[in-house]
Amino acid sequence: MTSPTLSEVALALFGSRGFGGVTLDELCDEVEVSKRTFFRYFSGKEEVAMAPLEDMWRALLDELEKADPDGRPLLELMEATLLAVLDRVADDAWAGRALLSYRLSRRTPSMDAHTLHFCDSTMRAVLEILHRRLDLPDDPRPRLAGDMLVAAWRYALDGWSAGDRPDGRELAARVREAVAALPGSLDLTAAPRG
Repeated sequence: MTSPTLSEVALALFGSRGFGGVTLDELCDEVEVSKRTFFRYFSGKEEVAMAPLEDMWRALLDELEKADPDGRPLLELMEATLLAVLDRVADDAWAGRALLSYRLSRRTPSMDAHTLHFCDSTMRAVLEILHRRLDLPDDPRPRLAGDMLVAAWRYALDGWSAGDRPDGRELAARVREAVAALPGSLDLTAAPRG
């Protein structure tokens, strides 16, 4: 059994019975794999449940290794890389799994904690790639640019997940809109109500 199939079965079970309603033994029995095989692909139930979104971010790391920086702003480079990955992976099947995964994570504290850890380690990997490949300053700006992209991603994902029909193109459009709003958010005036 391949890991995408394992992830698909896990998401279906978690969706019908809840994350806590499915034991690892039950999951392994359902897909007819041993725990040893399961742990070849995943570190636990949280990782198998988050696989669609985590796979997309791993693809982003691979894409960053090849991306042509061509002198554009760092945030633009990262946005273009994210959108290129979405264009490649976000078919209807992926979008459906990603939607299930994200909705499940919003209801499951252990998955939300797993996501925070994954996000932090992925951002460290992004920064390692960027610093190795690009002439970037050793100050907070590269990290903050990455964090802004992640914030825009999460905002886009929140809006996208509220819909009934997952569509990867809609998610990409929401990411574009959210990233476009970042500059305006940095100089938004905090005026008192009048």
